[in-house]
Amino acid sequence: MEIKRRKFQGVLNILSFNRHFYLFGLGVLTLIITSHVLIKWSDMLFYITIAAFLYGLIMPLIVSAYVYDFSGYYDFNWLKKIEFNDSDSMQILNINAGFDETSFIIKNNFPNSDLKVFDFYNPKKHTEPAIIRARKVSLVFPDTQQIKTNLIPLKDNSIDIIFLLSAAHEIRSQDEKIQFLKECHRLCKPNGKVIMVEHLRDFPNFLAFSVGFTHFFSRNVWKRAFESAGFSTFEESKFTPFMSIFNCCP
Repeated sequence: MEIKRRKFQGVLNILSFNRHFYLFGLGVLTLIITSHVLIKWSDMLFYITIAAFLYGLIMPLIVSAYVYDFSGYYDFNWLKKIEFNDSDSMQILNINAGFDETSFIIKNNFPNSDLKVFDFYNPKKHTEPAIIRARKVSLVFPDTQQIKTNLIPLKDNSIDIIFLLSAAHEIRSQDEKIQFLKECHRLCKPNGKVIMVEHLRDFPNFLAFSVGFTHFFSRNVWKRAFESAGFSTFEESKFTPFMSIFNCCP
């Protein structure tokens, strides 16, 4: 199945899944404007406040359009820097958090490989409105299995590549992240690898998402988690200033 993304699909997803945030922001903005009309407080403070609110509402959309609609993220050109051989013996696992935009694309890139898709979404733990809305419109790859983060039902040393594409940050607990990555480590063949793509809690993403960058985790948090899970390598490369690709081997 070939996946053709609509124009601005990435930024439209952000608007749709996080509409509660934007409705709240517009409501607060209306109150600020109303209060300035009624109370006549400082014009300079008013314009600074309005500018800050507009920045917080608009900048995430601009960055999301850049990353998800114009950077080629879903073309998987960034993956060409990492050498893979597509073959009948290649075992690939793609794990998502309930919103899957990549499995059909991975299969198109590796048509001969055996691709399995797992979903670790847990409605009791993953309660954010955005991920709940995303699940309602997500494509479901055939035979996608629901799993727990601490138990992936596959044999030891059986997988060549595990993809974690903008999904692992939904595991909020550090202990749960480590348990999940231990399972990934267990599944990897000796020469296998985990490919994780994530926004980070860093300065570029602060500029992009303001306080929203706290939804992500820092490089050091991920490094400690992978090391605690037993991985021997933790290599990072940048895909745009706002996204990091981690190539981790057991």
